[in-house]
Amino acid sequence: DLRSIFYAPSKEEALEHFNTFKEKWRKDLPSAVNCLERSIDSCLTFFDFPEDEWISLRTTNIIERLNKEFKRRTKPMEIVAGEHACYRLLAFISLKMELHWRSNPVGKVHNNLPFFRELAYKKFTHKS
Repeated sequence: DLRSIFYAPSKEEALEHFNTFKEKWRKDLPSAVNCLERSIDSCLTFFDFPEDEWISLRTTNIIERLNKEFKRRTKPMEIVAGEHACYRLLAFISLKMELHWRSNPVGKVHNNLPFFRELAYKKFTHKS
């Protein structure tokens, strides 16, 4: 049921699948339906990007990769010198990964960078 929402060919169709999902599951899983209902617009944001990018944008691979890097870097350490030192270490790892991703765009994102810049400009300069 969820797959039909996120793999729909258009945002409109995804919303139709979501309405079907709500009707089917609201009785058995009300908290899950309410949670998704509150965040459905954010969950479907990837439809605002070129279709070539959807597969990369609707997955959590990048987050999983970051968590794997956290684990790889912290596992050999027997002791971390306090909570703040741990946060600094995680921030450093995050920054290093971000710099890597910026210099090595994933998939076809590199070809669409002008589109993403224009989209970001519109999103952050639009006054409503």
